Amino acid sequence: MKDSVNFVKEGIFQIIDERGECHADHNLSKNKLREMFWWMIYSRRASEKALKMQRQGKIGTFLPLDGQEASQVGSAMAINKEDWIFPTYREMGAQIVRSVPLVNILLYYAGDIRGNLIPKNVNNLPFYIPVGTQIPHATGTAWAMKIQKKRSVVLCYLGDGATSKGDFHEGLNFAGVMKSPVIFFCQNNGWAISVPREKQTASRTIAQKAFAYGMEGLIVDGNDVIAVYLAVQHARKRAMEGVPTLIEALTYRMKMHSTADDPKRYEDNKNLKIWEKKDPIKRMRLYLKKEKIWTRGWEKTLEKKADRLIEDAVKKMGKVSQLTPEDMFNSIYSKMTPKLTEELEYLKENLANREVEEETQEIKGGFP
Repeated sequence: MKDSVNFVKEGIFQIIDERGECHADHNLSKNKLREMFWWMIYSRRASEKALKMQRQGKIGTFLPLDGQEASQVGSAMAINKEDWIFPTYREMGAQIVRSVPLVNILLYYAGDIRGNLIPKNVNNLPFYIPVGTQIPHATGTAWAMKIQKKRSVVLCYLGDGATSKGDFHEGLNFAGVMKSPVIFFCQNNGWAISVPREKQTASRTIAQKAFAYGMEGLIVDGNDVIAVYLAVQHARKRAMEGVPTLIEALTYRMKMHSTADDPKRYEDNKNLKIWEKKDPIKRMRLYLKKEKIWTRGWEKTLEKKADRLIEDAVKKMGKVSQLTPEDMFNSIYSKMTPKLTEELEYLKENLANREVEEETQEIKGGFP
């Protein structure tokens, strides 16, 4: 892969275009290509199901990932198990690829604190809601791993809106100075909620911001899963050499920012139709068909498998026991602190007194 300066000057790194034509060798096996397609199919169908569940009142505010599957799947597949990811609120696809059960993700969106419990030996952080706050955390974690001489990196997700936050500049500056093994992966989907890209930064690209902090800056076609995979692999190698990287993945948000948002009030439908032709799943399908890997029957099998796994997750979600007040305290530290123990006992006492008061009021109510 070319060095960062030439990479940005020459444009966007791309392997397969929207017609499914391949423009460079990638040396990926057929099994790896099949795996990429599977994760994109599963991620989109999970996102579609979650959106329906939100409309039915079964979960709270949800942020669809439709259109960004290649960015999430390609990046998450490109790093190693011992590496860490710091996700934003939209990285359902990356979390799934990285072995977080779908039931956990659905519980999270339903407001259940247990949805934030990451399985053991899975180096993922829970979803970050405040914009940009994960960036300095990711930088600090990467620096700590460097000090401990660990052979691992941090992949930090962010959106184009986060590049306007102070957290972004502080995090990248620190990473550049300390040469932290971190990859900043910006999914530039064109919108920071309702603010378009051109109204939040005068920079020609987001990737060029990297050079001010002494790190690499790469622009990749975020709807090309193969290009994303190779770009992140390259960035991981550079991170291990002490050179952080800012990757700008050009993609598009095919649905609303969140279910609390109405994109029709600010988004041009013509632009959406242009990006629909660049759909990452359609693109990969066309390429796999040319390579004689894809068949309609195979994709139907993948869809059925995805739907079965999704329905299993929904059923498991419905069987989860109700939360208790104790859960608020037990999920903070591995061992309860004296202060938390005191607060929990206070809560239990107040709840018990309330039950007695309610029962007393009912008795005093007399006979009908």
